[in-house]
Amino acid sequence: MNRPPKAVSVAKAGGLMGGLILLSRVLGQIRDTIISYQFGQDAITDAYRAAFSIPDLLFFLIAGGALSSAFIPVFTKYWANGEEDEAWHVFSVMATAMGLIVLGFVVFAETFAEPLLNLVTPGLPPETIDLAATMSRIVLPSQFGFFLGGLMFGTMNARQHFLTPGLSPNIYNVGIIAGALIIAPFLAVPIFGLAWGALIGALVGSLVLPIFLMRRFGVRFRLSLNLKHPGVISVFKLMLPVVLGLSLPGVYAIALRFFASFQEQGTISALENGNRVMQAPLGIFGQALAIAVFPTLSALYAQDRAAEFLATLSKTVRTALFVGILMSALLFVLSEDVVRLLYQYGKFTAEDADLTAAGLRMFSIGVFAWCAHPVLMRAFFAMHTSLLPILLGTATSVIFALLCWGLVNTNMGYLGLPLATSISAIVLLVLLTVGLRSKLSRIDGTRLARLLFLGGASAIGTAALIHFVAGLFPASDSHLASLFRLIIFGLGGAWVYIGIGKLLGLEEAKYALTAILRRRGSAD
Repeated sequence: MNRPPKAVSVAKAGGLMGGLILLSRVLGQIRDTIISYQFGQDAITDAYRAAFSIPDLLFFLIAGGALSSAFIPVFTKYWANGEEDEAWHVFSVMATAMGLIVLGFVVFAETFAEPLLNLVTPGLPPETIDLAATMSRIVLPSQFGFFLGGLMFGTMNARQHFLTPGLSPNIYNVGIIAGALIIAPFLAVPIFGLAWGALIGALVGSLVLPIFLMRRFGVRFRLSLNLKHPGVISVFKLMLPVVLGLSLPGVYAIALRFFASFQEQGTISALENGNRVMQAPLGIFGQALAIAVFPTLSALYAQDRAAEFLATLSKTVRTALFVGILMSALLFVLSEDVVRLLYQYGKFTAEDADLTAAGLRMFSIGVFAWCAHPVLMRAFFAMHTSLLPILLGTATSVIFALLCWGLVNTNMGYLGLPLATSISAIVLLVLLTVGLRSKLSRIDGTRLARLLFLGGASAIGTAALIHFVAGLFPASDSHLASLFRLIIFGLGGAWVYIGIGKLLGLEEAKYALTAILRRRGSAD
C-alpha cells in the first residue's frame, strides 16, 4: 500500500529550513567577520581558504549533497511503499561502502596534501602552500563526519523531518567561531585555531548529534557490502548526475581559487568573501525551498502523480526566481555598503573592502539563477534521471572554465572570475529548464519567461531608483551609515520591486503583496 506524502506543506517546510539556514548564514557571517577582524585579507587568509580546497571537493561531491540527494529518492520510494526493512538495508550498505571510500580518500589526501594543493592552487607561493597543507590535514577528518551525517540527515528529510539536519551547519559555524576566539590565542600560529574549530564543529554537528538522535527514528543499521541490491544500484546510478549538478557551486569555488591563486595576495580571500555573501540568498531561499520540496517531488513521482509534480515544481521555481531577482538587484547596487558593514573591521582595510565589493557586484548578477538551480536539479533527481543532468552539468563546467580563462586575461583581471560564475549560472538555468521540458513535455515555460522578463524589468527599475536616491545624500564610510542605507534601501527596494511587478501584472508580485498584507493583518 502506497503512503501519501505527509501533510507538511512545502511552504511550511521551506519556512523552517529557511529559518535554520538563515541562522546558519548569520552565524557564518559572524564567523567571517571575526576572521576578517583578526586576520584581515592577505596571504595568511588565502592559505586558510586554500586549505579547504581538497576537503571541500570531497564535501561537495559526496558529503555535501550528492550522496544524500541520490539516496533520498530511493529511500523515499521504499518508505512510501511500506518497505521499511529494504529502506534501512539500502542505508546500511551505503553507510558501509561509502564510509570505506571516504576514509580512503581522507588518508590519501592527508598523505599528499602539498602536491594536491599545488594542483588546485598552483599560483600560491611555497610558504603559503605549507600553511594551507597543515590546515588541510587538520580539517580533512571532518569529511567522514559530514558523509555519515549527510546520509543520516537524508533519512530524516525523507520523512519530512528538517529540524535536526538544519542545526548541523549552525554547530559547525559555532565551532569555527570558538576556534577563532578561544583556541587561536593559545597557538603559535593563531590561524590554525580556525581549522581546529572547524574539525570540532563538524564532528559534533554532523556525527555526534545525528547518531544520538537517530534512535528516535528507529534506525536499523548493520554492516553490509551488498552492492548488488537494486536500491543500492539505483543510488549509485543517480550519484553521478547529482555530483555534476549539486556540486557545481562548490566546484566553481575551487576553480575560482585556482585562477585567483595567480593574482595578487588577498584575491582568493576577497573572492571567497564575495562568494559567501552571494550565496546567502541561494542558501536561505533556493536551497531551503529545494530541500523542502524534494521529498514531496520524490513521492509524487513515485506515485505517478504527474500533474501535481509539475504544479509543485513550477510554483517552487517561480518563487525562488522572484526572490532571487530582487536579491540580484539589491546586492549589485548596495555591494559597497554590504561589504563595509560585514567585513571592514580590525585588520580588514578599506582597500580590502573595495576589492571584495567589486567582486560581489559581478557575483550578484547571477544570484537569481543560483536560487533556482537547487530546485531544478532536485526535480531531475526525483525523477531518477541520470544522463541529461550529466550532459548539462559537464557542458556548463566547460563553459565556466573557458570563461574564467578568457575573462581573467582581459582588462577585467580578477573581476572576470565572478562574472564568469554569473554567466555560467544563467546558462545552466536555461539548460536545466529546457532539459526538464524535454522530460515533462511542458514546464510552464510561458509563465517562467514572463517572470524573468517582468521581474528583471522591476529589478532594474528598483536598482536605478536606489542608485538615484542614494546619490542625493553625502557619501559616508561609516558603518552606521551603511546599516541605515541597507535597511532603508533594502526594505524600500523590496516594496518598490513588488509594486512595479504588480503594476506590470506579475502574478508572483500579487501573491507576495497578498501574503505580506495577510501577515500584517494577522499581526494586528
